[in-house]
Amino acid sequence: MAVNTNGTKNPLLIEVQDLKTYFFLHEGLVKAVDGVSFEIREGRSLGVIGESGCGKSVTAQSLMRIVPSPPGREVGGKILLHLRSKDSNVEEVVNVLELPPNSAKMRSIRGKKIGMIFQEPMTSFSPLHTIGSQIMEAVLIHEKNIDKKTARLMTIEMLARVGIPNPQRLVDAYPHQFSGGMRQRAMIAMALVCGPSLLIGDEPTTALDVTIEAQILELIKDLQEEFGMALMYISHDLAVVGQMVDEIMVMYMGMTMEYAKTDDIFDDPLHPYTVALWRSIPKVEGKLERLRPISGTLPSPYAVIPGCPFFSRCESRMKGVCDAALPPLIEAKPGHKVRCFLYGTSSAVSQGNDAAGNN
Repeated sequence: MAVNTNGTKNPLLIEVQDLKTYFFLHEGLVKAVDGVSFEIREGRSLGVIGESGCGKSVTAQSLMRIVPSPPGREVGGKILLHLRSKDSNVEEVVNVLELPPNSAKMRSIRGKKIGMIFQEPMTSFSPLHTIGSQIMEAVLIHEKNIDKKTARLMTIEMLARVGIPNPQRLVDAYPHQFSGGMRQRAMIAMALVCGPSLLIGDEPTTALDVTIEAQILELIKDLQEEFGMALMYISHDLAVVGQMVDEIMVMYMGMTMEYAKTDDIFDDPLHPYTVALWRSIPKVEGKLERLRPISGTLPSPYAVIPGCPFFSRCESRMKGVCDAALPPLIEAKPGHKVRCFLYGTSSAVSQGNDAAGNN
């Protein structure tokens, strides 16, 4: 439960309910996001982890309504965005999925209310325009009462805030004139220049060296505290997620496998997939042991799996149970949700034990 300093709950910012985003391809149907639900409160942070292809980035794209269409399309669920005016307590709840992606309302939300740091800034920035002009464009689109001169000053100020040296000169530089770390900082500046309520970081430190990565992570944490933003942080790096977020959602094959507070999920992971992920993290202290990779491979995205999607790779699988039906996402402990029959009804576990004994 997200609680602020005066003991009250932080107001809800975004609620995602049973989100389904599918890709309709010639080869078949890909259920990239298949019934994902979560919430993020104002000023709080959620980490999304999982192997490549599990649906992390598509979930973020769905929130922004930028899923490539065709072939992708949000086919179900709700994305409820709680919009509050800064100078009043009036609240408007908008279902983002009911807004056409190119509508004026959606464009006013994208960039202004929800900002996003993309994975690779070299491909996210246009190589034909200066860094400054691209950041200024975001300001001029969302801030109707601001002229170009003021937008340029805001851009220079934001570039300075994210650590770009000599921003008065480099505001007119092109993306190829920036190093990888500087491009990433410029991407953060673009995401933050309009003061969004929610910042989505889609693996924002990919391809950066460790020193620059540490600087970028520290920068994001400082800016989140300064602006009071909520944060959705997507990454493969479990250690980084652990130090960045309040809650973690573990995804596999487009589904939520486990959802809990960061400390709970690190101290006591419940799902066999989460346990396997934790087991693959190198440890500095203690006896040096060989890492244990997760056995098997990720199933084909076109495969129709009747039971648990992790069944073929799970060391705790119960034949006749886990491969027969999809386990529901249940609250195994207060605030700790898991999608696994090991924590379901006693009848499901006994069925699995009987099936195992008969084989």
